[in-house]
Amino acid sequence: MRIVKFSELENKEKYLEKLENCPWDAGKYLGYLLKSGEIKKLCGEHTEVYCLLIDEELVSFCTLADFDDIQPTEFTPWIGFVYTYENYRGNRYSIKLMEACEQVCRKNNVEYVYVSTNHIGLYEKGGYEFFQYMKDIEGSDSRVYRKKL
Repeated sequence: MRIVKFSELENKEKYLEKLENCPWDAGKYLGYLLKSGEIKKLCGEHTEVYCLLIDEELVSFCTLADFDDIQPTEFTPWIGFVYTYENYRGNRYSIKLMEACEQVCRKNNVEYVYVSTNHIGLYEKGGYEFFQYMKDIEGSDSRVYRKKL
Protein backbone atom coordinates (compact mmCIF):
# COMPACT_ATOMS: atom_id res chain seq x y z
CA MET A 1 0.00 0.00 0.00
CA ARG A 2 1.21 3.49 -0.79
CA ILE A 3 -0.29 6.95 -0.77
CA VAL A 4 0.78 9.26 -3.57
CA LYS A 5 -0.31 12.59 -4.99
CA PHE A 6 -2.13 12.29 -8.31
CA SER A 7 0.25 14.91 -9.71
CA GLU A 8 3.17 12.52 -9.04
CA LEU A 9 1.66 9.43 -10.66
CA GLU A 10 3.49 8.10 -13.70
CA ASN A 11 0.47 6.68 -15.52
CA LYS A 12 -2.09 9.42 -14.94
CA GLU A 13 -4.27 8.29 -17.87
CA LYS A 14 -4.85 4.89 -16.24
CA TYR A 15 -6.03 6.52 -13.01
CA LEU A 16 -8.08 9.17 -14.79
CA GLU A 17 -9.95 6.41 -16.59
CA LYS A 18 -10.63 4.69 -13.26
CA LEU A 19 -11.99 7.97 -11.84
CA GLU A 20 -14.09 8.69 -14.91
CA ASN A 21 -15.70 5.25 -14.52
CA CYS A 22 -16.14 5.54 -10.76
CA PRO A 23 -19.54 4.30 -9.56
CA TRP A 24 -19.81 7.45 -7.40
CA ASP A 25 -20.85 10.56 -9.39
CA ALA A 26 -18.54 12.83 -7.38
CA GLY A 27 -15.61 10.54 -8.31
CA LYS A 28 -16.53 10.94 -11.98
CA TYR A 29 -16.69 14.70 -11.46
CA LEU A 30 -13.25 14.67 -9.85
CA GLY A 31 -11.95 12.80 -12.90
CA TYR A 32 -13.44 15.49 -15.11
CA LEU A 33 -11.90 18.27 -13.00
CA LEU A 34 -8.47 16.65 -13.23
CA LYS A 35 -8.69 15.93 -16.95
CA SER A 36 -9.97 19.41 -17.81
CA GLY A 37 -7.50 21.17 -15.52
CA GLU A 38 -10.35 22.88 -13.65
CA ILE A 39 -9.57 21.39 -10.22
CA LYS A 40 -7.48 24.30 -8.94
CA LYS A 41 -9.91 26.87 -10.32
CA LEU A 42 -12.74 25.29 -8.33
CA CYS A 43 -10.89 24.13 -5.21
CA GLY A 44 -7.91 26.47 -4.91
CA GLU A 45 -4.32 26.71 -6.05
CA HIS A 46 -2.95 24.37 -3.35
CA THR A 47 -5.34 21.51 -4.14
CA GLU A 48 -3.88 18.02 -4.25
CA VAL A 49 -5.56 14.71 -4.96
CA TYR A 50 -4.22 11.85 -2.85
CA CYS A 51 -4.49 8.29 -4.07
CA LEU A 52 -4.13 5.11 -2.05
CA LEU A 53 -2.74 2.37 -4.26
CA ILE A 54 -2.31 -1.34 -3.68
CA ASP A 55 -0.17 -3.05 -6.32
CA GLU A 56 -0.66 0.06 -8.49
CA GLU A 57 -4.46 -0.36 -8.30
CA LEU A 58 -6.44 2.72 -7.25
CA VAL A 59 -8.22 1.72 -4.05
CA SER A 60 -9.19 5.04 -2.46
CA PHE A 61 -8.80 8.77 -3.08
CA CYS A 62 -9.48 12.18 -1.58
CA THR A 63 -8.60 15.82 -2.03
CA LEU A 64 -6.84 18.25 0.27
CA ALA A 65 -7.97 21.64 -0.93
CA ASP A 66 -8.25 25.31 -0.08
CA PHE A 67 -12.01 25.05 -0.76
CA ASP A 68 -14.62 22.35 -1.08
CA ASP A 69 -18.35 22.73 -1.68
CA ILE A 70 -18.70 25.36 1.07
CA GLN A 71 -17.88 28.63 -0.68
CA PRO A 72 -17.14 31.33 0.18
CA THR A 73 -15.72 30.62 3.61
CA GLU A 74 -12.82 31.70 5.76
CA PHE A 75 -12.30 28.08 6.86
CA THR A 76 -9.50 26.13 5.21
CA PRO A 77 -8.18 23.54 4.32
CA TRP A 78 -10.80 20.96 3.35
CA ILE A 79 -10.62 17.23 2.83
CA GLY A 80 -13.11 16.24 0.16
CA PHE A 81 -14.04 13.72 -2.51
CA VAL A 82 -13.33 10.92 -0.02
CA TYR A 83 -14.02 7.55 -1.62
CA THR A 84 -12.97 3.91 -1.35
CA TYR A 85 -13.95 1.44 -4.06
CA GLU A 86 -16.51 -1.02 -2.74
CA ASN A 87 -14.41 -4.20 -2.82
CA TYR A 88 -11.77 -2.50 -0.62
CA ARG A 89 -14.08 -1.10 2.06
CA GLY A 90 -13.76 -2.06 5.70
CA ASN A 91 -9.97 -1.62 5.78
CA ARG A 92 -9.89 2.00 6.99
CA TYR A 93 -8.30 3.19 3.73
CA SER A 94 -10.28 6.46 3.80
CA ILE A 95 -9.04 7.11 7.33
CA LYS A 96 -5.45 6.39 6.24
CA LEU A 97 -5.80 8.90 3.40
CA MET A 98 -7.24 11.54 5.71
CA GLU A 99 -4.39 10.94 8.18
CA ALA A 100 -1.88 11.50 5.35
CA CYS A 101 -3.62 14.81 4.55
CA GLU A 102 -3.57 15.74 8.22
CA GLN A 103 0.20 15.15 8.34
CA VAL A 104 0.62 17.60 5.47
CA CYS A 105 -1.52 20.12 7.35
CA ARG A 106 0.50 19.70 10.55
CA LYS A 107 3.72 20.40 8.64
CA ASN A 108 2.09 23.65 7.48
CA ASN A 109 1.03 24.58 11.03
CA VAL A 110 -2.67 24.25 10.27
CA GLU A 111 -4.86 24.27 13.39
CA TYR A 112 -8.04 22.68 11.97
CA VAL A 113 -8.95 20.69 8.89
CA TYR A 114 -12.57 20.63 7.65
CA VAL A 115 -14.91 18.20 5.90
CA SER A 116 -18.28 18.94 4.31
CA THR A 117 -20.61 15.96 4.12
CA ASN A 118 -24.04 14.62 4.83
CA HIS A 119 -22.66 11.26 5.96
CA ILE A 120 -22.71 10.40 9.62
CA GLY A 121 -20.25 7.89 11.07
CA LEU A 122 -17.21 7.83 8.77
CA TYR A 123 -15.51 11.05 9.78
CA GLU A 124 -16.15 10.53 13.47
CA LYS A 125 -14.03 7.35 13.18
CA GLY A 126 -11.16 9.58 12.12
CA GLY A 127 -11.53 11.93 15.08
CA TYR A 128 -13.65 14.59 13.35
CA GLU A 129 -16.35 16.38 15.31
CA PHE A 130 -19.49 18.02 14.03
CA PHE A 131 -18.80 21.76 13.80
CA GLN A 132 -21.89 23.34 12.26
CA TYR A 133 -24.30 23.33 9.34
CA MET A 134 -23.27 25.50 6.42
CA LYS A 135 -24.75 26.12 2.96
CA ASP A 136 -22.97 24.41 0.08
CA ILE A 137 -22.52 25.97 -3.35
CA GLU A 138 -25.93 24.64 -4.39
CA GLY A 139 -27.63 26.28 -1.37
CA SER A 140 -28.26 23.03 0.52
CA ASP A 141 -27.40 22.44 4.16
CA SER A 142 -24.21 20.47 4.66
CA ARG A 143 -22.78 19.04 7.85
CA VAL A 144 -19.31 20.51 8.44
CA TYR A 145 -16.90 18.55 10.56
CA ARG A 146 -13.52 19.65 11.77
CA LYS A 147 -10.54 18.11 13.47
CA LYS A 148 -8.06 19.94 15.66
CA LEU A 149 -4.53 19.02 14.65
